[in-house]
Amino acid sequence: MTVTATSVDESDRLEPQTAPVSRVARLVRLVPALAAALSGVLLYVSFPPRTLWWLALPAFAVFGWVLRGRSWKAGLGLGYLFGLGFLLPLLVWTGVEVGAGPWLALAAIEALFVALVGAGVAAVSKLPGWPLWGAALWIAGEAARARAPFNGFPWGKIAFGQADGLFLPLAAVGGTPVLGFAIVLCGFGLYEVVRLVLQRRRTQAVQRSAAAVALLSVAVPVVGAVAARPLVSDKAEDGTATVAVIQGNVPRAGLDFNAQRRAVLDYHARETERLAAEIKAGKVEQPDFVLWPENSSDIDPFANADARAVIDTAAKAIGAPISVGGVVERDGKLLNEQILWDPVKGPVDTYDKRQIQPFGEYLPLRSLVGAINENWTSMVRKDFSRGSEPGVFTMDGAKVGLVTCYEAAFDWAVRSEVTDGAQMISVPSNNATFDRSEMTYQQLAMSRVRAVEHSRTVTVPVTSGVSAIIMPDGKITQRTGMFVADSLVQKVPLRSTETPATRLGVLPEIALLVVAAGGLGWAIGAGLRARRAGDV
Repeated sequence: MTVTATSVDESDRLEPQTAPVSRVARLVRLVPALAAALSGVLLYVSFPPRTLWWLALPAFAVFGWVLRGRSWKAGLGLGYLFGLGFLLPLLVWTGVEVGAGPWLALAAIEALFVALVGAGVAAVSKLPGWPLWGAALWIAGEAARARAPFNGFPWGKIAFGQADGLFLPLAAVGGTPVLGFAIVLCGFGLYEVVRLVLQRRRTQAVQRSAAAVALLSVAVPVVGAVAARPLVSDKAEDGTATVAVIQGNVPRAGLDFNAQRRAVLDYHARETERLAAEIKAGKVEQPDFVLWPENSSDIDPFANADARAVIDTAAKAIGAPISVGGVVERDGKLLNEQILWDPVKGPVDTYDKRQIQPFGEYLPLRSLVGAINENWTSMVRKDFSRGSEPGVFTMDGAKVGLVTCYEAAFDWAVRSEVTDGAQMISVPSNNATFDRSEMTYQQLAMSRVRAVEHSRTVTVPVTSGVSAIIMPDGKITQRTGMFVADSLVQKVPLRSTETPATRLGVLPEIALLVVAAGGLGWAIGAGLRARRAGDV
């Protein structure tokens, strides 16, 4: 009986001790998942409107720590958590008009690409020089996101968070793929340096080759960015042009849809005429041409005499050609169009937006979407059609490339205007739908990166803000507030030199895809050989 009592007493003492241990073990197992999600949030914080671009480096350092040495299945899940941590807050603006459902669905779908990258990085993390393979895999994921589904959604490319950063000149070397690759490589390399330092303290043994690769992963992007600085210049090569950017603002409330469209047109004409009065009074320099935003005339001026008269009056008042953002219907096709309006001849040229926005300008899977929510289909009653040709307007002798709003996120859409002869770029946009969200600042940062990528002045006329003038070095020289009527007038440099990024086009991205495929192939081959050896 005594022995039995002692046994019971011992078991009573043991049971309370095992529960805390198991709880601690469970919490420890959750650390990688929590770290993956939080590092994704850290990456989001590095994006505009904040200027904390450098936070992208520790974000990828932590992501590298989470993934290194894990199975591809674990990498898949951890990558998905990283993607959600990053994309859920980054894309919250997509739900401003349509609610949380589409926002959550978009972030969940886009995070799948990050999950696949996570699986790939986990697989290559066992290889020598894994930061190189891992960074290339990230760019492969961005390349896939920029092309599928529905012609892609490249929002959130790492390069677009670097408009204020040290690495920005690399955009002129190889565009957004090279700039993004440098950031991810440096972040992964930073973790590898820390890991090897800690390993050396514990074991006093670190391979020199591993240490060299880790240090190079950090040093090469930094040195490359410094070496690329001479590619960044705001010097005029083809003279200058005095440009006026018009922000007319939009009504806030109290108007039905048709009345609001007319009000937006009237607001932009009114601001143009106000600027014309200041020019006549000698307060402002006469512009060579004027840029209105996307959707500044949602009433078709080719079919509506009143709209045509309003635009014509504004053009004559300012005494300069205007690029007008119109919605027109031609040959049964609905087009998001930029119209070159001459003060004497009227409309003389057009550019039709080529990269139209799914679920905004056209509705894929219309019957399925309608079955889920009829209100979403009513918001896009008729699909817009795509343009097929680049748009470069000759405005008072200057060649102005048009990149309409959403197109600024796509490498090919911007580059095509420069290779077609554009000496400067205009990105007419309409952000009014997204209220005061971060969307307008994210898009403005894209335009700053594009300015450096192609060494061109970029103007951003927006219906409700923030409109801006950006020099070829990526610096904003003038900007408006949000939801105010305003205009910007400035003499800007015209340039014709093509940067390496412009000349190379998609080649740097292809090269990084080859590197990613090589690393993944090596990892898969090594895994198969190890499995065969284990079977033997």
